Amino acid sequence: MSELWLNQHYADHWCGIDAFQAAASQAGTVYRELEQRQTLAFELGGQRYFIKRHYGVPWREILKNLVLGRLPVVSARNEFVAINALQALGVAVPEPAAYGKRGMLPSRIESFLVTVDVGPHQSLEDYCRHWASEPPSFVHKQELLHAVARIARSMHSAGICHRDFYLCHFLRRESDGTLVLIDLHRALCKSRLAARWLIKDLAGLYFSAMDCGLTRRDLLRFMRAYRQCSLRTLPDSDAEFWRKVEERALKLYRKHQQRI
Repeated sequence: MSELWLNQHYADHWCGIDAFQAAASQAGTVYRELEQRQTLAFELGGQRYFIKRHYGVPWREILKNLVLGRLPVVSARNEFVAINALQALGVAVPEPAAYGKRGMLPSRIESFLVTVDVGPHQSLEDYCRHWASEPPSFVHKQELLHAVARIARSMHSAGICHRDFYLCHFLRRESDGTLVLIDLHRALCKSRLAARWLIKDLAGLYFSAMDCGLTRRDLLRFMRAYRQCSLRTLPDSDAEFWRKVEERALKLYRKHQQRI
């Protein structure tokens, strides 16, 4: 069983050749490398691209993830589906150029995803790093808070959970300030998300922003933008929801502090 999608540029570039062999042999600068996944940066026709190559996941790794309550990532399909879904919602994500997947057994699946480089950028983690000591203007801070809240709301309302929802996975494009959401390989796409998935994403986001000098009022403004209602009209049950978000975020923060 195989899946293959190519944009027009790649349909012409790989015309008459095996796309999977071409993807496997693509040379470039190693950007990230794990046992079952490799990310390379390369140039083609004056354009910079990234290719993620996924290799078969051993059964022991799959069982380990399931025992730990994690959904194993066995191919590039998750990211390709999530990118297309988010594009349809108007959320900025890396532009896909080529995708392929073949094989059925998780341990034998071969897959790849090629995306267009987003251009000069800075991650929100770096962009907001010194806000505690060098705060931005009130207006600019609120613009970013609302932009992140809109992305989170749009994504969650459509049944998409990022599962690695941290500031470092928002890239602020230098040319126009657009926030681009990246690293969607673990994304979960469902018809409707259970509250625990929303809590997981929002807690990760809050944890990653805890040293950015956000005030309690900033957090309340985020909650209001995420729910698209005034704080006075939030249902009573929402207080428990946000309490769980904060509790999980603090747990992540304490765990992180113990490591550094």
